[in-house]
Formats: sequence, C-alpha cells, structure tokens
Amino acid sequence: MNNKLEDIFNKKKPTLTISLNSDDLRSDLETSMLLAKSFVPYSHRRIADNYVLLRRIFSFQIVQPRISKVEEAMLSRYYFDTLENTTISKANSEIAQLKEWATSTDDNLRTDSEELLKIRVKELKFMLSENYTHTSNEVLKGYQAIETYLTSVTKYYK
Repeated sequence: MNNKLEDIFNKKKPTLTISLNSDDLRSDLETSMLLAKSFVPYSHRRIADNYVLLRRIFSFQIVQPRISKVEEAMLSRYYFDTLENTTISKANSEIAQLKEWATSTDDNLRTDSEELLKIRVKELKFMLSENYTHTSNEVLKGYQAIETYLTSVTKYYK
C-alpha cells in the first residue's frame, strides 16, 4: 500500500464546466443575414418570397408533412443532415454551398440546389408547425439560420 494519506483526502474535486457548443451560437445568425445580403440567386429569392408570404398568412398553424424518404435520400446524397441535427454554422455553410450551386453551369446541380432548398423549407415548416423547436432542447438551432436567411432575403430583395 503505497497510498499516502494526503493523496487519499486531497483528490481533485470534479469541477462544474459549462460546455458551450461553439457551432450553435446566436451570433452566427448574423452570418445568415450577411449571406442574404450578398448576391442571392433568383431561385432562392422566389422560394424565400413564397415562404415569407405563407408565413404571414397562415403562421403555420396547420400541421405540415414531414419530408419523405426520397427527400432524405437526396439530402444524404449531398451529405446534408436533417434540419433537426444541423447546427447554425453548418446550416450557414450549406446555404453558401447552395448559393454557389444555384449559379453553376451544370443543369443537374442547379436543379438539385433548388430542390435541396425546398426540402429545407419543408423541414422548417414542419418544425415550426409542430412547435417542437420551442419546447425541446434536443434540437440543434440550424433551423434558425435557415429562417433568418429566408426572411432576410425578402428584406434585401424586394
């Protein structure tokens, strides 16, 4: 027994540390607004206008459908996760990537970019209609970046 009496009683006490997820800071929402302020493709403007118009009229009180398995497969084909599992910084990088793809010379990539944004809007509508995002801490905050981007696009491009 090589244990000293001091070592037994002077063990380090566990300290309480607050783990701050650096990918989910509210200050990253400013990046979403800046993405909306810089060049935005016409397809993104059209989708954002439709979203904001429906949001003002209905406020998503009606239950919206979940995304289908085909839409989930399309998200996974481009290595996108569902919106529930996306952080704000990841959502911002996805928005920037979708903006770049929307102006691509490849027709398939352009149409897929538009379809991916429509899927994101559909996910956002579902999350807001279920009111799941406001009552649960299990959901990451990527949906706020998408919502900020869509509402900011309509402000800057009227």
